[in-house]
Amino acid sequence: MNKRIFSSSILSLASVLAVPAIAAPALQPITDFVSHPAYSTVKISPNGEYLAMTVDKGEQDVLAVLRTRDLSLVKVNQLPDQKSVGSFYWVSPERLMFNSIKKLGGYAQPFNTGEWFAVNADGSQPRPLIFYGTRDATQRSKTVGSERFSLLDTLRNDDQNVIMTATTPRSSEGVGTEVFRVDTLSGRRVSLGRAPKENCSIVLDAAKDPRFAVCSSSRNEEGEYDERSELYRRDGKNWTLVNASKSDGKHLYIVRTSSNGTVYAEQDDGKAPAAAGTLNTSTGEFTPLFQDKVAEISDYIWSTDESTLVGVVTESGAPAVKLLDETHADAEIYASLAAAFEGQMVDLASYTQDGKKIIVNVYSDSNPGELYLYDRDSGKARFLMHRKAELDKNKMASVKPFNFKSRDGKQIYGYLTLPNGSDGKNLPLIVNPHGGPIGPRDNWGFNWEAQLLASRGYAVLQVNYRGSGGFGKAFQDAGHQQWGQGIQNDIIDATQWAIGQGYADKDRVCIYGGSFGGYSSLMAPIRAPGMFKCTFGYVGVYDIDMMFKKGDIPESESGQRFLRRTHGTDTKVWAENSPARRAAEVKIPVYLAAGARDVRTPPEQTELMNKALIAAGNPPEGMIIQSGEMHGFYNVENRVKLYSAMLDFFSRHIGGGVTTGNPSKAD
Repeated sequence: MNKRIFSSSILSLASVLAVPAIAAPALQPITDFVSHPAYSTVKISPNGEYLAMTVDKGEQDVLAVLRTRDLSLVKVNQLPDQKSVGSFYWVSPERLMFNSIKKLGGYAQPFNTGEWFAVNADGSQPRPLIFYGTRDATQRSKTVGSERFSLLDTLRNDDQNVIMTATTPRSSEGVGTEVFRVDTLSGRRVSLGRAPKENCSIVLDAAKDPRFAVCSSSRNEEGEYDERSELYRRDGKNWTLVNASKSDGKHLYIVRTSSNGTVYAEQDDGKAPAAAGTLNTSTGEFTPLFQDKVAEISDYIWSTDESTLVGVVTESGAPAVKLLDETHADAEIYASLAAAFEGQMVDLASYTQDGKKIIVNVYSDSNPGELYLYDRDSGKARFLMHRKAELDKNKMASVKPFNFKSRDGKQIYGYLTLPNGSDGKNLPLIVNPHGGPIGPRDNWGFNWEAQLLASRGYAVLQVNYRGSGGFGKAFQDAGHQQWGQGIQNDIIDATQWAIGQGYADKDRVCIYGGSFGGYSSLMAPIRAPGMFKCTFGYVGVYDIDMMFKKGDIPESESGQRFLRRTHGTDTKVWAENSPARRAAEVKIPVYLAAGARDVRTPPEQTELMNKALIAAGNPPEGMIIQSGEMHGFYNVENRVKLYSAMLDFFSRHIGGGVTTGNPSKAD
C-alpha cells in the first residue's frame, strides 16, 4: 500500500468545502456518511511505543502500526487474496499476532479462514503460525488436522508464547477443544490439556492453566433445537461437573479469572437478564454483584492490572455505567474522564502493561468516535484522531431513547433519531428495522445510516423488537416463530407510538431495512395496510421456503435446526410469512436492492420478490443487483449509488426537510 495515501486517509482532517445553492442549505455529501472510518479497533503496545489499528478498506481490512508519540506510520500489514485482518493482539512490546477472515458483507459476521500470523511492529520476523488443516507451523509434513484456533491469553509476563484453543469438528477424530501453548516466533505448540467433551470453551486460572470448561449444546434427545450448558472444573487431569442447566435451569458462564484468582462469572436463569458475580470454584456457589432488570451487561470495565471488575455497562437506552468499586484508582480515572466528556460514552479501550497510558475511545449518538491517550502521571488526555473527521458532531442528529408497551404487554425499547435543528414534530419518518432478527439489536451510538437519512430531514425509528439481543434470553427467545406476527406487531406498534407522540406525520411514513430488516420492509406493509407510503428492501429474505434451500444457513446441521426453531416446519405457515407469496397485498411503491455475491440472502430472494410484484401489477420502481457485493455493500461508489437511489425514492413519496441533492457533492 502507498504509505503517503494510507497516512493521509487515517491521519489528515479531511474536509469538504461546499458552495451552497441559492436559497437552499448546503447538504453534507452522501460520500461523507458512507465512506469507511479512519480506524476500527485500536490497541496500544505493552510499553506504549506503538499503536496498532485495523483500517476498513471495504471488502478488506488491513493492520496498521503507528508510533504513539507522533502518529507516524511504521508498517501496514495487508493479506493477499482479499483476506482481512480480523482480531489482533500485542504479544510483546514489539510483536503482534492476528488472524485472517473473509468478509461476507456489512450485515453478516465474517468467515474465519483458520489462519494466524505473527509479525514485529516494524514488519520484521513475519511468521505464519497456523493454517487451517495443518498440525503445526513446524510440522506441516505430519498428519493433516482440521482444528480451528482462537487466542485464549497473551501471557502478560511472557514475550514469546501465547495460549490458544483448538476446536475440532465432529467429523474428525479427537473431537473437542484442546489447549496449546504456542511459540509466536517458531510456531511450535505444546498441548496443555483437552476439554471434557465437544462444544466447550476453556477458561484459564490465575496461573494460566486450563481450569474451567463451559460446554454447550443446541439440540435435545430428539435432535431439535434446545440450548443447554454445563460448567466443568479441572483438577489435575480430571474434570468435575459444577453446574448443568438441564438440572437447575440456570446457565453459568465464566467471564474470566482475574490476576488475583477471583473467578468472575455470569448466571442466567433464562428469564431475567444475566447477573454478574463471582464463583466459588469449590462449591459452585454464585455470588451476584450486579443485575439489571431490563438489559444485559453489554461491557465490562476492568482495572488495568486485570485484578478487579471495576464497572459494568448496560444499554436499555443510552449506555449506563455502574461503577462497582468507586474507590478503586481506575474507577476514579473512569469517573473523571466521564465527567470531562459529559453526555458521551467513554471506553477504556486499551492500556499499557503498567497501566500508565490508556487509549480512551469517546463516542455518542452524534459523535462517530474520537481517540485520546490518557497519561496517568500527568492526569491529562491527549487527542489522537477522529474516526470520521469529515462529519461534524455538532451538526449531526440527536438520538432519543424511548420505550412503550406493545399490544400484548411487552415492554419494547428503541431509538428515535431527530434531524439536527428540527423541532422534532410532525416529521417525515423512516422506520428502520434491524437485521437478525434473533440476537442483533440497535444501539444508541453513532449510526451513519440513520444520520444520513436525518441529514435529509427524516426522523428515523429503530425498534428493538422481541427477538433482539441485550434484553435477556426470554425476550430474545420470544422472537422465534414470530417473524410475521409478534415482531411485525412490535414494529407497527412503535410506528403508531411515534405518530401518537407527535414526532411523525402519519401521511409521510416509509419503511426501509437490510437483511431481516428487508423482510420487515415488505412484511410490515402487508400486516398494516395504509400505514406506510413506500418501502425499500435491501439484501432481504422474502421467501421462507427458499431460505431452507439456498444460502449458507441451511448448509450446516446447526443452521437447519435453527431454521426449524425459528420458522417451524409447516409449509403453509412459511407461505403465510413470505412476502413474495403475498405480493398482491403490497399496495405501495417498492424499491429493491441486493448483492450479486450474497450467500446469506442470495439475490434470488430479491429477484423472486421482484417477479412476484410484477405479477401482482405493482412492479418495483427500481431494483439494484450489485455485482461484486455481498450481504451489505462495501464499495463506496456502490454505496453512493444505493443511497442516492434510496433518497430519491423517499423524496418522491414522502419528501423531507431538504431535497436529496447531488450524491457526490453538496448542493
